[in-house]
Amino acid sequence: MLQTWAIFLVSAAVIVVAGTKLSQFGDRIADLTGLGRFWIGVVLMAVATSLPEVFTTISAGYLGAPDLAAGDLFGAGMTNMLTLGLIDQIHRGKGVWQQAAFENTLIAALAIILTALASFFVLFRFGVEHGGMGLSSLLLLLVYLLGIRLVFRQEDVKRRQKEMQKLAAAREEDHVAKRVALRQASIGFGAAALALLASAPLLAHSGQDIAEATGISEMFIGTSLVAFTTSMPELVTALAAVRMGAFDLAVGNLFGSNAFNMAAFAFADMAFREGPLLSSISPNHAMTGLWSILLMNLGLMGIIYRVEQRYLLIEPDSFVMIIGYFLGLWLLFR
Repeated sequence: MLQTWAIFLVSAAVIVVAGTKLSQFGDRIADLTGLGRFWIGVVLMAVATSLPEVFTTISAGYLGAPDLAAGDLFGAGMTNMLTLGLIDQIHRGKGVWQQAAFENTLIAALAIILTALASFFVLFRFGVEHGGMGLSSLLLLLVYLLGIRLVFRQEDVKRRQKEMQKLAAAREEDHVAKRVALRQASIGFGAAALALLASAPLLAHSGQDIAEATGISEMFIGTSLVAFTTSMPELVTALAAVRMGAFDLAVGNLFGSNAFNMAAFAFADMAFREGPLLSSISPNHAMTGLWSILLMNLGLMGIIYRVEQRYLLIEPDSFVMIIGYFLGLWLLFR
């Protein structure tokens, strides 16, 4: 048992460090390519910091532990909203929610829609599959891609304007320096991704062993312990982004990760060999998804509060979100 916990903690530490480095290199790559902070947070950083969840859930699916895989993805949604509440409390004077761009509401809505769809599929158990993969997981991936396309179209005009300004002011030697820096950042990004790929199976396997040895359900281990560990890169990245005033990077990363995690059910489903994954997990995961939606709505209210405050009966507050996270865990597993 001690060895199992040691493997879990070591693999978790590697995931946290590698995930953090992955985010840093991803941010550097985005800066060198001229992408805006909102787009960086929603897509590049969200995908980068969600790699621990993706690799861990794929490993859990391959090991035949569907509840561990689903618990990680649904639990990460709650944990990311806990992070959103924490960064606002830690940097209370900066008004993180209020200073985030209004465009963040679009990715927040996409994350809510995807989580609601996943919860619906868990409850109603659509057993339709194609090539050993559930069609419900494919639909989640398709909705995510369509939603991201809408986000891209919204930000494309601003991105092009920034690129034109940078190209007009750039010198030839700047291009050479950027190519070298971009190559170095890409190598670092790939190395960090490989570290995640090597550590995630160990985390999933040790998490399953802990569940079996302690008698605790895979759902609880996945939703709490594994989800919190694999969400650490989001926490570290969000704190760093807020410190340097990149509010859109922090908020977009968290909501973008929640959206991408629901699309990641497709990858876990590919690795699961016993039928459609969403039809094989405990229906209780839908409750985790619904509570995650509740927390995301609090965050969404916090973003729009400065614009439509006269229509709200209560003031959305990050402290309420933090309390809501722990209340949700208590209600789900009491």
